[in-house]
Amino acid sequence: MPKRYDAIIIGSGQAGPALAARLSGAGMSVAFIEREHFGGTCVNNGCIPTKALVASAYAAFMARRHADFGVTVGGTIGVDKRAVKARKDEIVQASVDGLTSWVKGMPKLKLFWGEAHFTAAHRIAVNGEELEAGSIFINVGGRPFVPDWPGLKQVPYLTNISMMNVDFLPEHLLIVGGSYIGLEFAQMYRRFGSRVTIVEQGPRLIAREDEDVTDAIYDILAREGIEIRLNAKCLGVAPRDGGVALTSDCTEGAPTIVGTHLLLAIGRRPNTEELALDAAGIRCDERGFIQVDEQLRTNVPGVWALGDVNGRGAFTHTSWNDYEIVAANLLDADSRRVTERIGTYALFIDPPLGRAGLTEREVRATGRAALLGKMPMTRVGRAWERSETLGFMKVLVDASTKTIVGAAMLGLSGDEIVHAVLDLMYTKAPYTVMARAMHIHPTVAEFLPVLLQNMKPLQ
Repeated sequence: MPKRYDAIIIGSGQAGPALAARLSGAGMSVAFIEREHFGGTCVNNGCIPTKALVASAYAAFMARRHADFGVTVGGTIGVDKRAVKARKDEIVQASVDGLTSWVKGMPKLKLFWGEAHFTAAHRIAVNGEELEAGSIFINVGGRPFVPDWPGLKQVPYLTNISMMNVDFLPEHLLIVGGSYIGLEFAQMYRRFGSRVTIVEQGPRLIAREDEDVTDAIYDILAREGIEIRLNAKCLGVAPRDGGVALTSDCTEGAPTIVGTHLLLAIGRRPNTEELALDAAGIRCDERGFIQVDEQLRTNVPGVWALGDVNGRGAFTHTSWNDYEIVAANLLDADSRRVTERIGTYALFIDPPLGRAGLTEREVRATGRAALLGKMPMTRVGRAWERSETLGFMKVLVDASTKTIVGAAMLGLSGDEIVHAVLDLMYTKAPYTVMARAMHIHPTVAEFLPVLLQNMKPLQ
């Protein structure tokens, strides 16, 4: 006979522990299943460790610029990659330990370590034991996509996961993929001291963004000596001189690039294959993402999918919001929906990009009348004080409702100041509210009202 619980949670990514706390706190018995380690991608090989590495890379970058600030430093600025990794590992371990202790201390919760799979709609097998519950929450996340390129099985390669174990400095790092993961690692390792080449199959970096954004990011990275190859087709790899040779049909440059190490950063896929979803009758799309409705319910009553696995967002903050939506609907009689949230995310290069809502291209595609405001960071006093004047701020407004529909903040503190715009978007207040606000000087955000006072019709 299967062991009966009120709820089963599979996976300890961002949504899992918080949901477990709410359910167990409401008096429900909870079976919590994790196959590897607490925290999922964000804690172990995503947000937390990469931003710790970004911080070390920024420190190295600023140390080399000491003379720009009138500071004298004796000797050569170097990077101890083992010490960098050790710092990152310590930060990660503290997060993992905290999560583990929190979950283990929850009342009426039983923790199971192992691989879970469905045997029926409301029955889960783990380590040869069967568990049953009226409510099941799938939170198994995703993993790096590895393509089937010619020669790839014959060469060693890295992903964002295996990069977390690198305690040395690659001489020449080849990065395939010009989007968020690839660009963050590119700038990071260039600042550590590696030669870095980005190879992107499309005509632009981070193609989802507007051209002015991608052009500015290209310039930011190129200024630091990062080599960028676009329009790379027919990719293949082979061993070469103790490293790897990447062949591509690029519109510019030699067809073969030889590096010492290869990082694949070309996307992610959901961890759904081992769940035996067919046994439960749970539907997925053609890419393997579990199909859910606006309240994150699957087609099987009593089964929800949260986080990266549902295809409704690939960020830690969307996973957390998934938890909030599910908990609100189940426990708070608060009918929250995925469609109520505004898309927002950041690219954590230096300077960072903060994004909210629609791009300029998407606004144009709607055909609506719109207003555009744009300001270069060279106008911002705080940017000059910090000698960080690259980038710009851009805001888009619906001309009829006067509400902000999109923003791109590429520049100093762009990942933070975007939230001021995002919060106004949630209120649905007209942009003139912020345009008339008094902000603190000297800050980056003080120029948001100035920008909004100078909106022009989108041509």
